[in-house]
Amino acid sequence: MDEVVMENIFLLVLVTLLSVVQNALFAQKVEKECKAHDGKTAAFERLSCANRNCMDAYPTFLAVMWCAGICLSQAPAAFAGIVYLVARQKYFVGYMGQTCQSTPGFLFGKRVLAFLALMCVVGIFNYLLVTYGGNDYKEYIQTITKAASTLLLLP
Repeated sequence: MDEVVMENIFLLVLVTLLSVVQNALFAQKVEKECKAHDGKTAAFERLSCANRNCMDAYPTFLAVMWCAGICLSQAPAAFAGIVYLVARQKYFVGYMGQTCQSTPGFLFGKRVLAFLALMCVVGIFNYLLVTYGGNDYKEYIQTITKAASTLLLLP
C-alpha cells in the first residue's frame, strides 16, 4: 500500500480495529451470560439488548468516522471515534445495571455521531467549493475542527 495513503488513514484503521475488539468483547459477555444461566435471566436480556443497540449504530459510526477522516481531517475524526468507543462502553456497562444508567452513554454517543456527521458535511462542502468555486478552506476548517473536537469531552 502506498505510504502516503497509509499515513492518511492509519488512525482511522486503528480506531476501526479497536471497535472490532470492543464488539467481540461485548459479544463474549452476552455469550458468557447466556451459558451461565441458559439465557433466561433479566441480566442476559439487558446484555443482549445493549449489544443489539450497539450493533445497530455501528455501521453509522464507521461510515461517518471514515467519511469525516477522509473528507476533512483524520486526527479529529479518530479522536472522536475513540470518544465514541468510550461512550459506547459506558452505555453497555450502564445497561448491565439499570436501563436508566445507560442514558448518559447513549446521549454522549449521539453527540459524537452528530459531530462526525457535521465533519462529513463540511468536508464534502469544502470539496465542492474547491471543485466548482476554486476556493479551498480546508486548512481553516481543519484548525477549527481540531479545536472543536476537544469540546466533545465536556459533559
